[in-house]
Amino acid sequence: MMIWDQEKIKSFLPHREPFIFIDEILAIEGTQKIIAVKKIEDSEDYFKGHFPGNPIMPGVLIIEAMAQASVILFSLDRPHIATMRPDYYLGKVKAEFLAPAHPGDQLIIESNKVKFLDNAAITDTLAKINDRIVAKANLVFSIQRK
Repeated sequence: MMIWDQEKIKSFLPHREPFIFIDEILAIEGTQKIIAVKKIEDSEDYFKGHFPGNPIMPGVLIIEAMAQASVILFSLDRPHIATMRPDYYLGKVKAEFLAPAHPGDQLIIESNKVKFLDNAAITDTLAKINDRIVAKANLVFSIQRK
């Protein structure tokens, strides 16, 4: 059950096509947790080369989807910062990739708040397809006001 569509998501993220990797928000638990969806379409350009005959969503793009969900969660926690449209910089990633993501899959991304400050944030994230975890990551990013 979608609670936010991509237009609402764009009001929180600085990203735009073709580099927006959140299609819907399914759930928001206060400022502690967000559940988002990335619909993996076979028409996405990166599948032409990653890999012909066996297309797999690149791990770096799964991390980017996790980071975008985390930025939305941060924005809900710190709206006074988010309204200034700061720049977000991913600083440290500790990730594990457990299974591939293919065209036609729906990547369910769960981002959980670990610690948020006005200029930095830490989240624990999971990416699932159905109930199978395909990736998990601890993300540390900075927030730079313009």
